[in-house]
Amino acid sequence: MTDSSRANGAPDGADRTDDSLRERWQEALTRARGGAAAPDPAPYADNLLARWAEPQRKYHTTAHLVAVLDRIDTLAGYAADPDAVRLAAWFHDAVYRPDRSENEERSAALAERALPEAGVPDEVTAEVARLVRLTITHDPAAGDTDGEVLCDADLAILAASPRQYAAYAAQVREEYGFVPDDAFREGRATVLRQLLGLPRLFRTPYGAEHWEPRARQNLMTELELLSH
Repeated sequence: MTDSSRANGAPDGADRTDDSLRERWQEALTRARGGAAAPDPAPYADNLLARWAEPQRKYHTTAHLVAVLDRIDTLAGYAADPDAVRLAAWFHDAVYRPDRSENEERSAALAERALPEAGVPDEVTAEVARLVRLTITHDPAAGDTDGEVLCDADLAILAASPRQYAAYAAQVREEYGFVPDDAFREGRATVLRQLLGLPRLFRTPYGAEHWEPRARQNLMTELELLSH
């Protein structure tokens, strides 16, 4: 998009994505608080979108947020509270520093501060924060349908096409650019082996049927490449 077209009011791709995300945020937030129109959802969306656009992010960007929300839409029929899951998606990487280990906890704490102020009932806020913390392990308990939907949506990138998966792996490496190659390969290989050691990567029936086989193939391919 040229500067002249922007000056004429035509939004670029990022602007359109942000506008669409603002609409999705407003819809989920409004439903979560029982249809109430106030407080204004816009400042909360703006704050979250600014966080998702921080420069240290290469994979954990608004593109990832869109993908997770899209997958939640696909899996929504399995969730007990789909809108709590959608709000959890907005917050699950809202705090993201690759050099720190407490990102999920800080993201959950942000949800616990912001959502009550935004008019969300305490029980929904507690569910959102619980779901955000669950992304530390991606290991929901049996019967935790909200957790299953969020975790499957977050991990669905593992089942991308080989080219998309390679781009994802490259973006993750870029986020950890401060880590020396040997240390990164060792750490990444450990993560991949842990994932491959799980009885199931995906817990929803849809994820198990449509994503599990390709995800395992992608993980094995990356692990093999790391060993060379």
